[in-house]
Amino acid sequence: MPTTSARLLSLLSLLQARRDWPGAVLADRLGVSPRTVRRDVDRLRELGYPIASAKGPDGGYRLGAGSALPPLLFDDEQAVALTVALQTAATTVTGIEEAAARALTTVRQVMPARLRHRVDALRVVAVQRAGAATKPRVEPALLMTLSAAVHAREELRFDYPSAPTAAPADGMPPPRRVQPHHLVTWGGRWYLVAWDLDRADWRTFRVDRITPRTPTGPRFTPRELPGGDVAAFVAGRFTGATGPGDWPCRGEVILDLPARTVSTWTRDGVVEELGPDRCRLVLGAWSWPGLAAVLGRYDADIEVVGPPELRAAFAHLARRYTAAAHPPPPVNSASARSLAPSAGRK
Repeated sequence: MPTTSARLLSLLSLLQARRDWPGAVLADRLGVSPRTVRRDVDRLRELGYPIASAKGPDGGYRLGAGSALPPLLFDDEQAVALTVALQTAATTVTGIEEAAARALTTVRQVMPARLRHRVDALRVVAVQRAGAATKPRVEPALLMTLSAAVHAREELRFDYPSAPTAAPADGMPPPRRVQPHHLVTWGGRWYLVAWDLDRADWRTFRVDRITPRTPTGPRFTPRELPGGDVAAFVAGRFTGATGPGDWPCRGEVILDLPARTVSTWTRDGVVEELGPDRCRLVLGAWSWPGLAAVLGRYDADIEVVGPPELRAAFAHLARRYTAAAHPPPPVNSASARSLAPSAGRK
């Protein structure tokens, strides 16, 4: 039987891997009695892990969220992914460089040598594209505040100057009062799509200009966005030949990538966050196969929302790429000569 410490680590790893665990299944996986599982759960609770119990003949356990962050366990792939994310965090979000560096040091020093060598071999350096305008970065705390208000359907008040560095001569304008609906990215910038209560109209606000005021307002019943599609709405607000609404072919997909990652490489599309690792992308191109090819560059699983022409374009490219991956055998030169027509033959 493993020692108590090893058994506690095994129990914690199991609780992190699945939402609900019946007590009998945990006991069987650990090779101990249900009574020992109950004692080990109590020990983990004393260490700060919020573990909830379900009573009854099929009672079990669930690892929940607490008021403090307890120690966590990571497998090899998770540990490497975490260190890579910490290295790249400072290149995309301001205000967390020092914290990311400290977290990276903490993770690295407890890694096994085999993982430390893999991590040390990878160094991420952010390089600004020549001629590209520098986009203002947004603090993660501000994104979290706005996202929370969107999901909670709570009215927001915030200061919003007409220009990011200048205020009118008579001081700051009165705060804006809005009902937030969506947090999206366009051309590398974050925007808040909201119903402006004072102007009785829909507005898009640059997030880097927003300074929220507290507390948030009352809850509201969401209005229907014009057209019912946030991507089309945002695209319509930005004029010019580069908007996805101006392309002859325009499609919508869901990518298994964070919105922040996709927006970094999307210049003329609309990105909407659907979760920590999923986003919706609306993009345009001159042809359906061209659009499908552009979407393939994100190197992620793709769910086609529409239209059917885009789905057909993916199937067309799949056949073409399959043929390119399996070319026909070369023709023998002697056979080719024998099949060629003779110049003097009548």
